[in-house]
Amino acid sequence: MHALAIAALAGTMQVDRLIVHPARIRLDGPRDAHRLLVIGIDADGLAHDLGTVATIDARGIGEVSIDGTAVRPMRDGDLTLVVDAGGRSVEVPVSVTGASAPIPNESFRLDVLPVLTWAGCSTGPCHGSARGQDGFHLSLFGFDPAADLHAILREQPLRRVDLARPSESLLLRKATGEVSHTGGALLDPTDVRLATVRRWLEQGAEDDPPGVPSVVSVGIAPEELTLAVGTALRIGVTATYSDGTDRDVTSLATMSSSAADTVSITGEGLMTAHRPGEAHVLARFAGLAVGTSLVVVDPAAKPAPVTDAGGTWIDAFVDAKLRRMRIPASPRCTDEEFLRRATIDLVGLLPTPAEHAAFVADPSPDKRQRLVDGLVARPEFTDIWVMKWSERLGIRSNNDVSAKATLLYATWLRQQLASGVPIDRVVRSILSSEGGTFDSPATNFYQLERDPLKLAENVAQAFVGTRLQCAQCHNHPFDRWTMDDYYGHAAFFAQVGRKPGEDPRETVVFNAGSGETRHPVGGRVVAPKFLGGPPMPSGADRRKAFAEWMTAPDNPMFARNVANFVWAHFLGEGLVEPVDDVRASNPASNEPLLAGLAARLVADGFDVRRLVRAICASEAYQRSTKVVDGNAADTRNLSRARIRRIRAECLLDCISMVTGTQDKFDGLPLGARAVRIADGSTSTYFLTTFGRARRETVCTCEVSMEPSLSQALNLINGDTVAGKVKAGGVVARALASGETPSAVLDRLFIATLTRLPRDEERSAILAEVATAPSAQEGLEDAFWAILNSREFIFNH
Repeated sequence: MHALAIAALAGTMQVDRLIVHPARIRLDGPRDAHRLLVIGIDADGLAHDLGTVATIDARGIGEVSIDGTAVRPMRDGDLTLVVDAGGRSVEVPVSVTGASAPIPNESFRLDVLPVLTWAGCSTGPCHGSARGQDGFHLSLFGFDPAADLHAILREQPLRRVDLARPSESLLLRKATGEVSHTGGALLDPTDVRLATVRRWLEQGAEDDPPGVPSVVSVGIAPEELTLAVGTALRIGVTATYSDGTDRDVTSLATMSSSAADTVSITGEGLMTAHRPGEAHVLARFAGLAVGTSLVVVDPAAKPAPVTDAGGTWIDAFVDAKLRRMRIPASPRCTDEEFLRRATIDLVGLLPTPAEHAAFVADPSPDKRQRLVDGLVARPEFTDIWVMKWSERLGIRSNNDVSAKATLLYATWLRQQLASGVPIDRVVRSILSSEGGTFDSPATNFYQLERDPLKLAENVAQAFVGTRLQCAQCHNHPFDRWTMDDYYGHAAFFAQVGRKPGEDPRETVVFNAGSGETRHPVGGRVVAPKFLGGPPMPSGADRRKAFAEWMTAPDNPMFARNVANFVWAHFLGEGLVEPVDDVRASNPASNEPLLAGLAARLVADGFDVRRLVRAICASEAYQRSTKVVDGNAADTRNLSRARIRRIRAECLLDCISMVTGTQDKFDGLPLGARAVRIADGSTSTYFLTTFGRARRETVCTCEVSMEPSLSQALNLINGDTVAGKVKAGGVVARALASGETPSAVLDRLFIATLTRLPRDEERSAILAEVATAPSAQEGLEDAFWAILNSREFIFNH
């Protein structure tokens, strides 16, 4: 055990900082109680639970009882708790009201349903499944309390609940395992949670009176702590209700860890750190979810400097995380590696031999930034981002979208991006678009999906990176979104009207002015409400109001999504990954960095080019892929560059480029690049094999970057590589011009790998060439082998 942890247990630990949660306590009513979390942060930034050694004194006119760290009301008034631990003290204001009020009956919604959820009764594997379990069906996570109350009390009277003999009710006896139960024993007979259900039965199992408060938010503490291996620490979960009260619901929240082998957690909120790494602990209560991220380190490992002088503002965030994780960083990549990496990322092509020679020979300290500036200014840079946004927008032809409309849509997008229109304006134009799909091409977005609910889901996933699908039938189990949020968001798109244009291939999109969204529970009409925000102002155009709200500078959701999308392209993985799956249970690997990127994007007027330049200028982007001692296991903290397979379109373009061949795609002239294919339904066997998106959905998962056996066989046995090597005649022309086999080999390596062959490579290949029927055949075989190598297929 860490020496400081032992000191903490002995009560002799000295801490640099003392954290007490909650910072302020409000006790409402005779049953209210809050448990204090007392955490000490030592000189190395490690957190320790000091709850068992802390002293808590009450000062003031109010009166509370203190049992360990639990604070309960005794008399109304205001007072201050003074918490002492580790040589530090913290004052906690306490307000007590209603201490002498009669003890209220147990509430079905506030007290009983949370117990059923905590025990797992209303979860998917049990009675919360679509068909229930063993004839007993509850709503998932208790999203429909009225239906649950009916199922418990009235579906099988006198069986599940026996009000004459409450203790004999099957609701209790099955939960304890006293009566055979498919789910086994879920609660101990002496558990205080079971006692809550028993009291509710003894009190008559009544429904709640009208106006019972509902949970509006859930909080978790502590946040963003670093633990030493072997450390145990408690967390607290607090629910805030619609009447302004709050409640410590730690014992009722369902908790899980994203990496139980790193940090495990019990049902009572006790976390234990097992091995170095990172974990996200998720707490769910009343259909809402909230999480906290934890880092676990080996206390013997000391922080090390991670960046050379000259790191950018991006590196300040990256390096702070690496120091916290105690992970060293790999050095900078070489000039040749940077040249190839940046050229592939920025324009989807390889640097030419002339560009290679000029860059390597340039002694200027700013040549990397000048390279990036030059690549960003090229039209091929626009091609890359038109392709990527076309995937998110689902630009493709189908039964509803003609090939002409698709081409016009892609051309409009290209014009917008090429002319430097900020991405927030582009998206606003799309969401608020009206008119014919030929005359106003942005309206084609509303042709991809005509169902209002699925359309609303597409908008959330494409533009704010949020998958709302789970909230359609029940509150999202792993995020904060409720069914009310889902249908309030969907209402913005309930009045999209469509009618035929003069051309039978064209559709006119307009605001119909009618059409509502109804909540499936009760059938009420749901008014438009911004995700996580207020209701829409009355009388506003729904889609225009939503577009303005979503892209507003003070709304972080859109800026974060765009910043994460851009970051993922250059670093191989989003700070939130997948980039379109933002949720409480899937936090950013570096939240301060993501917030910083979003803030910079907003400050720059949503100019994506400026963000790209900043990313490429960072040490995080320019690091080598080589592993150094201590960062071999790191995959998410940017201590080294990721080796990334070149995406399908760019790989085909690179092969065509170095072999001097041209491709022909439907709707494009001979020699056009694959990245310029406008239609997602247009593809080739090579592009399909290497994972080109068909754009049938807005999900980023449609782009497959994983290597496969089919890809290897296509490169080895297919006619793409072998046929292009022969057809291009690169080797034949070089030999005909008088170049030696060694010079031709240099040319091939520089063109494909952006480097000269190593001595051992040169000697081995030239030896094979010497035994071939001809120098041309031998060098073409070598060319084929290079194009099949992992070094060529991957960006590194």
